[in-house]
Amino acid sequence: MREIFAGMPWWVKWVAVPVIALVVFGGLIASVVGFVIGLLFKVLVFVALVGGLIYVVRKFIMGSSSRSDW
Repeated sequence: MREIFAGMPWWVKWVAVPVIALVVFGGLIASVVGFVIGLLFKVLVFVALVGGLIYVVRKFIMGSSSRSDW
């Protein structure tokens, strides 16, 4: 493989081959990136909802315990 690329100009190695790879595998790369971003977003929403639930439960427990002390 190195012998094939050794005789090629620099623009073939550094421009043409990556462009061809993006054209061929672009849909796959986009779907993988979209899946990862979607998964990260869902994880972020999950963490925010669990944090909000913990906040509400602690607030409710603190409020009810202070009322029962009276």
